[in-house]
Amino acid sequence: MTDDAGQPVVADAPDRNRYEISLDGEPAGFVAYLDRDGQRIFYHTEIDERFGGKGLAGILVAHALGESRDAGRRIVPVCPYVARWVTNHHDVDDALDPVGPEALAAVRAVTG
Repeated sequence: MTDDAGQPVVADAPDRNRYEISLDGEPAGFVAYLDRDGQRIFYHTEIDERFGGKGLAGILVAHALGESRDAGRRIVPVCPYVARWVTNHHDVDDALDPVGPEALAAVRAVTG
């Protein structure tokens, strides 16, 4: 995304395994992922309540999934928000993998 005033900025933070979104220089939220066997498992999306209602989650997820697909990753939508997004948008249909027990176990191993 751009860094124009009032425009959201989305950036991958691979050291934290998540994409982050900011607005006017303030952190607004993130979508967390886990990379495993060529897949990027998206398991949690969070937008700070101060930024709710601005459509930031959709912008964040669209960017994160598109960039992941473009990098050759398969997308596994474990997060309920991401799962709903891919049901309503078909931009990354060619890169979707179903949520299976292996993906869920990998997420549980990371999140506890």
